[in-house]
Order: sequence, then C-alpha cells, then structure tokens
Amino acid sequence: MKKKIIIAVIVIILVIVGVIGYIVVSDLGQENKLKSELSELNDLVNSETIDTDEVNDRLDRIVTKGDYAKVEDAFKTYLRNSFDNIIDIVNILNDEKMVTLLTAENYQTDGKDFIESKNYIAITKEKLENCKEKYSEYMTKEKAMSYIENKGLDSYYVDLYEDEFIGDMNSIEDTTVEDSIDEIIDLLNISEKVLNLLSNNKESWTIEGENIVFSNDSVGNQYDELINSIG
Repeated sequence: MKKKIIIAVIVIILVIVGVIGYIVVSDLGQENKLKSELSELNDLVNSETIDTDEVNDRLDRIVTKGDYAKVEDAFKTYLRNSFDNIIDIVNILNDEKMVTLLTAENYQTDGKDFIESKNYIAITKEKLENCKEKYSEYMTKEKAMSYIENKGLDSYYVDLYEDEFIGDMNSIEDTTVEDSIDEIIDLLNISEKVLNLLSNNKESWTIEGENIVFSNDSVGNQYDELINSIG
C-alpha cells in the first residue's frame, strides 16, 4: 500500500511538473509570438512608404491567446487610434483645395466674398488643431498606458506592455509632426488674411487671365506683402 501511495504521489508530481512545463513553454511561445507580431507591426508603421492595408490587417487581428491576447489588443488599439489620427493629418495636408485658395481660378469662382474658402479655412484649422492635440496626447506614456488599465492583468503583463512595447515615451522630443501642422496653420492664416483683404476691397481688383490686377496700389502692395510672407 505504502509503495502504491509513493508511486501515486510520484505520478501526480510528474503530471504537475509536466503541466507546469507545458504552461511555461506555452507562455514563452505566446510571448515570443506577441513580440514578433508587434515588432513587425512597428516596422510597417515606421516605414517610409506605409502600406495602410497591411497595417490595418495587422491591427484587426489577434494572434496570441489568454492574457497575452489582452496585451496585444491593448497595444493594437492604442496603435489603431494613433495611426488613424496620423492618417487624418496626412489627408488634411494632402488636400489639393489648400493649395488652390490663392489662385486666380479660386478668386474668380469663389470671389469676391470667398464664403466657401473662408469656411474651408476655419474648418481645416480646427481639424488640424484637434489632430495636433491628439497626436501630442498619444505620444505620452500616460496615454499609452491607459489602454492596458482595467484589463484584469497581473503586474507581469502590465510590465511587459510597458517595458517591451511602450518604453520611455516621455523622453521623446521629436516635434516634426507638430511643427508641420503649425506651418500649415500659418499658411492658412495668411490665406485667410489675403482673402479678407480682397473681400474688404472688392472694387480694387479684377482677374485678367491667370493674374490678379489691382487698381489700388495700397491694396496691391498689401497683397504682395502677404503673398511674399509665405515661406
């Protein structure tokens, strides 16, 4: 009987060791899969030419299981929101209407009150300011970490999320995106001043072919000064 009990205990121990070993190996496999997936996703997002379809496909899928899936979902949701905001910025900056505001064609079609153009400028500036604020917020560690909160995860997974995928974001001082947005807002402000000048002096200018011609030298000089201030 004693021998049977000892054998039974040994078998149980071996089973427990086997289960623990499987869990450890499985966890390591899940962790490696997670790291590989997010590393590849990071490369896609930071490439010079971003394949948005491929990025979206990666963001929409979950390749891990259990608690690792919660970590993956948290980080991909964070990336999704950040990426969508950047795409919004790019779409605004690439809007062709922005570069046609100060053209003879626009002066003719929307002049001389420029209601449509001024409305476009106001809406675009508001969008850019909102995108800039969101971008700055997403680039903080506090915002990134908020996506892992309330997931019911123990400290190991929270630390993994923070150390492996977030890092010390608050030390990042690159203001390239914010500076680019500010430059466009400055351009829109100048465009608004030009259109206000023209709408306030309707009788002082006409369009001849592809050129604007002024009958009032003072208005013409103010116009030239504003146009020349565009960097």
